Amino acid sequence: MTPSPRLDDATRRELLNTMLLIRTYEEAILREYHAGKSPVFDIGAGLVPGEMHLSAGQEPVAAGVCAHLTPDDALTGTHRPHHIAIAHGVDLRAMTAEIFGRETGLGRGRGGHMHLFDPATHFSCSGIIAEGLPPALGQAFAFQRRGTDRVAVAVTGEGAANQGAFHESLNLAAVWNLPVVFVVEDNDWGISVPRAAATAVASNADRAAAYGIPGVRVEDNDVEGVYRAAGEAVARARAGEGPSLIEVHTLRLWGHFEGDAQGYRADIEGVPGRDPIPTYVAKLVADGVIEEADAAVMRASASERVEDAVAYAKSSPIPDPTHALDYVFAEGARS
Repeated sequence: MTPSPRLDDATRRELLNTMLLIRTYEEAILREYHAGKSPVFDIGAGLVPGEMHLSAGQEPVAAGVCAHLTPDDALTGTHRPHHIAIAHGVDLRAMTAEIFGRETGLGRGRGGHMHLFDPATHFSCSGIIAEGLPPALGQAFAFQRRGTDRVAVAVTGEGAANQGAFHESLNLAAVWNLPVVFVVEDNDWGISVPRAAATAVASNADRAAAYGIPGVRVEDNDVEGVYRAAGEAVARARAGEGPSLIEVHTLRLWGHFEGDAQGYRADIEGVPGRDPIPTYVAKLVADGVIEEADAAVMRASASERVEDAVAYAKSSPIPDPTHALDYVFAEGARS
């Protein structure tokens, strides 16, 4: 096989920069989420009550895919959405305020971290498995009807590829030749269920053939492999050539949710050694693209942005309980 041509240095630095911003953000949310939840873990206590699903380890998917999108393109995500929201350019302050349940959040504090909705960047996500695919289909249909070159991308997990909504969406996207890219994040686990116990095929990319569309699997959590695969799929969609399916073998670095002891996970000891960020930093240093000090500067810049967003969220007002039903239903008089 002929090796892929090397990406230019600016693109490689930007991929790393995005990955570092995401990791810095997730580490900050991890810190804030656990504040007030000790000595006994209480999921309802602290500044951020409720479940929390963090995306550390899955940064290559977000960085590689979103590098090809603009704010005019639509992106839907899962219950583990922070990485792709950040890579797509969702405002960090408003997103963080939403996670903290504050009035200044994307959904005025009503949605929380699994229900981020940002019209400015056409981003949305849902806590319901495979729920992001049909909305992406609808947006792609609208883009096509308007005669634009905008595309929709639906990111989902490997467990969702066994849901009816996944197959129905691929089928309809193929029938209508829609400008949509389906991205499956295979992190090996559906909560505590190993992939092999739930999925009949080794690669969900093989399922693309059933609908007559291209399918490719990217191994090794390789951000540059994701970048190349997504670049082809997005270009195909923009050119009116229809949908594509990409599966990425990625890594869930932490638990399914915070508080998950992961006693079911036999591979847990080896997980830190598979962290994609030190691997990519080492690769770029070896290739002469950056120096170790450059990565430290990127981390410091990311930390400044993230801590600003956290401070903004903490200083924002909590919604008035008497207004609990505001913004839930469409308002305005009917004729």
